[in-house]
Amino acid sequence: MNIDRIIFAFAGSMILSSLLLGYFVAPAWLLLAAFVGLNLLQSAFTGFCPLAMLLRRLGLPAGCAFR
Repeated sequence: MNIDRIIFAFAGSMILSSLLLGYFVAPAWLLLAAFVGLNLLQSAFTGFCPLAMLLRRLGLPAGCAFR
């Protein structure tokens, strides 16, 4: 797996987890989904993604969007 696919999988799992926790535990967990969504939006425009930087330092191969 490359960095791009890991980021998509991580963001999707965080959003789904947040929605489940927001429904079953407390509505405040929906703020996590909002944070992940905002981070995805800002990284689309700025190219800055903290998870991508961390994965690059761990030595994972870059995808087509992160070179």
